[in-house]
Formats: sequence, C-alpha cells, structure tokens
Amino acid sequence: MSIHTAERTTIQDASENPIFQRHLIAYHEAAARVSGNVLEIGCGEGYGISILAPKCSSYLGVDKFPTTITEKPEHVTIVQMNVPPLTGVASNSVDFVVSFQVIEHIEDDHKFLEEIYRVLKPGGQLIMTTPNREMSLTRNPWHVREYRLNEMKSIVEKVFGSFDFMGVFGNEKVMTYYEQNKASVRKFTRFDIFNLQYRLPRRLLQIPYDIANRMNRRMLSQSNSGLVSDIHYSDYLLKPATASALDWFVIAKKK
Repeated sequence: MSIHTAERTTIQDASENPIFQRHLIAYHEAAARVSGNVLEIGCGEGYGISILAPKCSSYLGVDKFPTTITEKPEHVTIVQMNVPPLTGVASNSVDFVVSFQVIEHIEDDHKFLEEIYRVLKPGGQLIMTTPNREMSLTRNPWHVREYRLNEMKSIVEKVFGSFDFMGVFGNEKVMTYYEQNKASVRKFTRFDIFNLQYRLPRRLLQIPYDIANRMNRRMLSQSNSGLVSDIHYSDYLLKPATASALDWFVIAKKK
C-alpha cells in the first residue's frame, strides 16, 4: 500500500513547488548525461520519467511503493521492489543508475551502493542526490541518516574508485524561501525544550513530523504565494560541493 507522505513530492500540491523544482533540477542535469540502459532507483510518482526516457534506449524504474503511471513509452518498465538488493537486475547490465533522495532512507547504505556497482557496466555511472545534513532545518525521522560532505565521500569511496562531488545550490529567490522556511520551522520546534526530536525513536516521530511539515509548507505558501509558486528548477544550479549546498550531487564511475 502506498502512503503519500511529504517525502513523496507531488506537483499537485502548490505548497510543495520549491522542493518539487529542487528535485527537477537533478533530473534535468542527469538527462544531459545519461544514455543507453538507465535504471532509476526510487522513481516515486514517476515525474522524472518524461525527462529521462527520451535520453535512453531502455528505462527501468524501481520503487518501494506502486507508481501510478497509466501511459508510458514502450521502452519504459516500472517494477515495485525494496532495495537492496536489486532483485532481477543482472550484473554489468546498466549504463547509468539514477537515484535521487533515496540513500538517506536505506538502512544498509553500503550494500545499496554495492548493488548499484554490481549492476553497472564497466565504465557505467551512478548519478545520485541526497540532502546535505548541514542545511537541514530539523531532524527528518523518515531518513535513516543524512550526510555531511566528508561522510558522503567516505561511503562512496568505499565502493567506487572514481567519483565527483557537486552541490545543488539555490539563487537568491530560493534562499529567500529557505530563510523563511527556517524561521517558520523554528516556530514549530521552539516548544521542543527537551530536544525530543533527536532523542525519540524516529518511527515515533514520522507522522507528527509529516503533519507539521505539510502545515508549515502550506502556511508558507499562503503567506507568500508569489515566491512559492514562482520558483523554477532553473533557480537551482550545480556547483562544486561546499557546506552550503542544499543537496549533494554525486557522479560515481565503475572501473
């Protein structure tokens, strides 16, 4: 059964536009790089398929939950599965693996990367994003962990010998929204005088977090609808990774 949490971004909710556009920039950057056989881990609602599919000869999308896509090109296949492992995906069979905002949800992140390495062809590439822990506004209990730059590099280099780290950054418009969001989140968390968000088991916090997260996004949208609706994926850009990146954008190559 699919549970639509705030972790599964949708354009159907206008208040989610800034995070939706932040996801889209990763797809557009990946589309400029991919070809051949592409595997996407965590295809979610499937909104990235129309961006990636025209660039590849075959596309396989996998997700933990069902993906409700009624029409898709013939070379596109969607499979529901828990990862890792990548069940049914042959070793050395994929040119590119794309995985956006997924690894932070995986219990065994090392096994996750090992499986990606296994299915990639020699010379194949992983293109991956994950939130920068330094820029997170509060604990996200849906995430097993988040990574600082050195932590991300450490886990990737244990599996891939060749990699490049970039960051997803926002322009002034995006960062204005970020600061407004930061101030709004502080209003919610000021009551957490015992710092329970970091002390309680994350699964106890998931539903309260989800409710508060949606309330916060909608409050921001109502108070500044022009800014929220005006953010476009072109307001995000890739630059060399620094601590102020919103997300890490990793390109890792199999030897």
